[in-house]
Amino acid sequence: MCAMPSGKTTSVHEPDPVRPTEEDRVAAAGSELIGGPIGRRALLGRSWWTPVRVIALVAIGVFALGLVQKAPCYNGAWFFGASSQYTHACYSDIPHLYQGRGFADGLVPYFDRLPGDMEYLEYPVLTGVFMEVAAWLTPGSGSIQDQEQWYWMVNAGMLMACAAVIAVCVTRTHARRPWDGLLLALAPAFALTATINWDLLAVALTAAAMLMWSRGRALAFGVLLGLATAAKLYPVLLLGPLLVLCWRAGRWRQYGTALAGAAVAWIVVNGPVMLFAFDGWSKFYTFSQERGVDFGSFWLILAQNSDDPIATETVNTLATLLMLLCCAGVAALTLTAPRRPRFAQLAFLIVAAFILTNKVYSPQYVLWLVPLAALARPKWRDFLIWQACEVAYFLGIWMYLAYTTSGDAHKGLPTDGYHWAIGAHLAGTLFLCVMVVRDILMPERDPVRRSGGDDPSGGVLDGSEDVFVLGPAARPARHAAHFEASQVDWGRTEAQGGSL
Repeated sequence: MCAMPSGKTTSVHEPDPVRPTEEDRVAAAGSELIGGPIGRRALLGRSWWTPVRVIALVAIGVFALGLVQKAPCYNGAWFFGASSQYTHACYSDIPHLYQGRGFADGLVPYFDRLPGDMEYLEYPVLTGVFMEVAAWLTPGSGSIQDQEQWYWMVNAGMLMACAAVIAVCVTRTHARRPWDGLLLALAPAFALTATINWDLLAVALTAAAMLMWSRGRALAFGVLLGLATAAKLYPVLLLGPLLVLCWRAGRWRQYGTALAGAAVAWIVVNGPVMLFAFDGWSKFYTFSQERGVDFGSFWLILAQNSDDPIATETVNTLATLLMLLCCAGVAALTLTAPRRPRFAQLAFLIVAAFILTNKVYSPQYVLWLVPLAALARPKWRDFLIWQACEVAYFLGIWMYLAYTTSGDAHKGLPTDGYHWAIGAHLAGTLFLCVMVVRDILMPERDPVRRSGGDDPSGGVLDGSEDVFVLGPAARPARHAAHFEASQVDWGRTEAQGGSL
């Protein structure tokens, strides 16, 4: 007789979440503020206070502190005194553009011509929609100051929702490392710059796209990334490193699905405006091209220290060439690394390269990098060093503007001091890039991979075998030569025996 099945099922043990306080000395030291590292006998997973909820609430709380930091401007500095909004470091574009871009007068973005030098709204279409929705929700009664205050508050509420979405998505992207989301939630530069402009919309859509890719949902990733690109241009850069990763892993079908989804989503948003208001739609692109060397870039340091500054057209060409060289470097790194880089690592590097080579660096651009940095290099020491540099730049640009707008009083930071602030920003970003590149070349140093993962943000790339590699990567794994501890085989899944 045949034996009857026992009815028992074999369960696969899910690895426990990584606790940063057990592997990160800075995190362990910081945890002393709330009682110290979590104990071995702590009951995890049995409380309403899950990591996602805790981090989302922390992000909202820190965001609210950022709103408090803007209080001196809200109560008058935006409206009285040209330099006081800079000396208090609380400047925001949002209240000024309520009237300056025609929202106070009911003008339709892209379709109605604006009075003054800026003929049309100079933002991508989805950001324009976000701004218009906030204008609809703003009471039209009272003085223009009252309306601008309301407009900023409405936008702040909508941007807070974006911040919560970002926190949730970053926390859930690396399932075994949810507490890395605290890097984002507690990032001081994130809170200080969150309501300067509308960048958080694109950042939220990009974070959601990264989460979808990590779950293997290529079409949802593409659609969300296309929407993010319709809100800000930088998210399209992520398609570049993803192309090379899919090339190395032979995942062409998934990449094609993502690319098609991104293209369709972008066209759906932009197509009607492009068709019926082309001049208004194209203003963002022509303005970006014609804009001269501006704040925060190394190009500004060169221009302000030269008797014959480089022409804008030449800067555009040189900046494009530098960016292309960085793209080639990232592609070469991807194909020759001893182990296929993680998607979040390359996403951070490519966006950082764009920021470093661009002719302008507005302080809120740091928002683009914070979620990617938390996924690419979840190490508190390195993250805080970079954040300190960004806070220094945040203060430096406002003190420089205070200096240039205070007349003979010269209150603030002179040009040479501002150049040092730019240098701090450049040095901090380059430092974090170097650490990420080191992790790629020496994967045993990567905090994510030391925890037992391969590429938790990689989706279909996670655990995939390579089909196309160059250089040392084409030979047997050399990354093990100086690393005696156990490691994850990147070409095998846990079910195939590749777990730690």
